[in-house]
Amino acid sequence: MKVVMAGQGAFGIKHLEAMQKIDGIEVVSLIGGSAESTKQVAERFKIPHWSLDLAEGLARPGVDAAILATPTGLHTAQAIQCLEAGKHVQVEIPMSDSLADAERLAALAAKSGKVAMAGHTRRFNPSHQWIHKRIQSGELKIQQMDVQTYFFRRKNLNALGQPRSWTDHLLWHHAAHTVDLFHYQTGETCSVARGVQGPAHPELGIAMDMSIQMKVPSGAVCTLSLSFNNDGPLGTFFRYICDNGTYLARYDDLVDGKEQPIDVSKVDVSMNGIELQDREFFAAIREGREPNSSVAQVLPAYQTLDRIERSLL
Repeated sequence: MKVVMAGQGAFGIKHLEAMQKIDGIEVVSLIGGSAESTKQVAERFKIPHWSLDLAEGLARPGVDAAILATPTGLHTAQAIQCLEAGKHVQVEIPMSDSLADAERLAALAAKSGKVAMAGHTRRFNPSHQWIHKRIQSGELKIQQMDVQTYFFRRKNLNALGQPRSWTDHLLWHHAAHTVDLFHYQTGETCSVARGVQGPAHPELGIAMDMSIQMKVPSGAVCTLSLSFNNDGPLGTFFRYICDNGTYLARYDDLVDGKEQPIDVSKVDVSMNGIELQDREFFAAIREGREPNSSVAQVLPAYQTLDRIERSLL
């Protein structure tokens, strides 16, 4: 399967590393935003073609699919561009930074006949899969999720500490992970969703702190705290308070409420969430089916994000 990778930054590299571990995948073009860095990454991964123009990559002979790990503001337009070119597409989270764009993308994806998937990695992390499988089996039921998403990002830098050409956002990017995961784990869509935010950064123009409350019709609640001001342990940490135990997920590590480790190494074929979501994307294409984390499946999260945005004070 011939693939175009758009995005030469931190997450583009994560996808390129993941695809090296998946049989039958050939990255034939790398599309970037900077000639120097795109050329360097293409050479590092032995990709035969690179460009700053997505259309040029999509036009390469035999291209089947594209993965987009580009700046957030480009996601919807580029995903639509891929679908209109007749290519399957996986677009990194968030697939849109507005409900109107998310609905526009979902409508086209439904008509396209192509696999259209959003990169909601938490659905694929083995720690969260372990919880999900036990919910499905009836062993667990969520009563509350408490989630902390913390970074120290007072300058516009990416995950590699390099200057960013775009500005990140606590709500439409980082909260999107947890809103969708809360829907996915409970099997319901929020009936209550609201938030408050702190002051905007004087240069970045975004809120640096945010607090979100959610509830689904069955009664399960979720409290999400987000900050770009946290000078301490970084990342997202999940506490699942269930009817049959408490569990804490820290990326790929899972412990119970007494900090006893739970082995999740056999949950899936890899411990790498990006690799697992890419495997799902390619498997759905080959099998002609809807993928887990399809654009249609995650659309309710963007509807909830819109409600939260309209509630912010």
